[in-house]
Amino acid sequence: MTKRLAGKVAVITGGASGIGRECSLRFAEEGAKIVVADINLDRASSVCAEIKAAGNEAVPFAVDASIPEDVVAMADAAMNEFGQVDACVAAAGISHASYVSREPQEQAGADRHDRHDMMLIDKSLANWQRVLDVNLTGVMLTNQAIAKKMQESGGGAIVNIASIAGKTALMGASDYCVSKAGVWMLTKCGAIELARHGIRVNAVGPGYIKTSMSGAATSNDAWVEDRIKETPLRRLGEPSDIANACLYLCSDEASFVTGEIIFPDGGLIADSRA
Repeated sequence: MTKRLAGKVAVITGGASGIGRECSLRFAEEGAKIVVADINLDRASSVCAEIKAAGNEAVPFAVDASIPEDVVAMADAAMNEFGQVDACVAAAGISHASYVSREPQEQAGADRHDRHDMMLIDKSLANWQRVLDVNLTGVMLTNQAIAKKMQESGGGAIVNIASIAGKTALMGASDYCVSKAGVWMLTKCGAIELARHGIRVNAVGPGYIKTSMSGAATSNDAWVEDRIKETPLRRLGEPSDIANACLYLCSDEASFVTGEIIFPDGGLIADSRA
């Protein structure tokens, strides 16, 4: 059976951990050559080694998605390495200003004492700006740089990682919620502007997912139990649930889908309590 991304090249930002890592591995399984772009080059290289061990092609690239020059260099590197860019998942993101990506076992207690300004009334401008710089501006810069390369390649598909937090307000996470709501609007704007170039732009809005970024929360049994009770399917999501949604949107099966958002959230948004 033909692999769904055979002959294609995919750039995954935040590709060394969590949802991004799962997208890198899943897209490679389906035949894509992968640029694993991440702020942590060592971990990006480790993911590439895993991909290569399975007989697929991948290259690592160090990028801070909030820095324009980094993002342009990433897009150039993808073209120089593989000669085309067909798919992109903009998965680089942070949960709060002081977040640092770590291995899941390291994340559990790492950021519990950093969020003195969780509530809007106490939030510093610097911390607010940092979240928007990474989660929203970083996605815009990625879309912009990758779209220019996709023009050269004859089109492509971009998927932006949003969140249920872009639709449902979360206490103590105003910066995160606003950034993800912005990603959803950016996706719709990108879809109508880039359609003329044969570029589709969609978004995925995860629910509660077990990743390193949620490690501090998911290590709290009471928190997990409450989130499972809120979720109609009665479980937390896995990174693979999100990667599969991204795969669909980047595949030819979604060739007439643009400007949409999929919520792999176990029914949370659909529930009347959400």
